[in-house]
Amino acid sequence: MSMQHGYDVEVEWTGAGDEGTATYRSYSRQHVVRIDGLPDIQGSADRTFHGDADRHNPEQLLVTALAQCHMLSYLHQAAKNGIVVTAYEDTAHGTMETEGQGGRFTEVTLRPVITITDAARAQEAMDAHLQASANCFIAQSVAFPVRHEPIIVVDGEVVAGGAA
Repeated sequence: MSMQHGYDVEVEWTGAGDEGTATYRSYSRQHVVRIDGLPDIQGSADRTFHGDADRHNPEQLLVTALAQCHMLSYLHQAAKNGIVVTAYEDTAHGTMETEGQGGRFTEVTLRPVITITDAARAQEAMDAHLQASANCFIAQSVAFPVRHEPIIVVDGEVVAGGAA
């Protein structure tokens, strides 16, 4: 059974300055992202595109959303399959190419390091990434590959790793 879910976000540009968009360099890319009941996110463009390096940019937030979604889907799969996860960290990387006035992401690679309690379940823990990827709403919504290079750790020792 299909269900719809709605997500409301407010984005306010705060960088008009004195001239607004009179020229490409006359305005700031600063903005505020507001989601009811949550702290504001101070945003800007990537520094390459005249943004403020002290603020989050949309490209970082897209990679973040993919990493978060995969982690949450993975933890669900682990719990469902009786794999006890005690730690999860990811150092995700997104690659974007620009051409002319536009561009697009070409891929995102997630590199989660997952600590589990039972080395005998390491292969199952690796395999859970495939189902987690298939269940991740965000990954299923993008038009570029989301790759996975998970590492499984037990008692501080790497017991499995590689691309999934």
